[in-house]
Amino acid sequence: MLACSTPPSQFGVYQQSDGTIGVHAPKDSKEEEARQAALIECKKMGKQTVRLIDSRKTVNDRFPMTYNYLCR
Repeated sequence: MLACSTPPSQFGVYQQSDGTIGVHAPKDSKEEEARQAALIECKKMGKQTVRLIDSRKTVNDRFPMTYNYLCR
């Protein structure tokens, strides 16, 4: 299963001004992979879990989905 996963470097992970973590997910990736990318960023801030707060499709061919997570 890990051989088929999307490398973490393929995700665009960023902290938003409201403290949430945004993840631009590459084509063919799964939400669980985006969640793991967000969790890595949250752990840098001392948080241990993430919760999906919303997701949306984009017009970007490289990153067709964006997910937003709350660190807890």
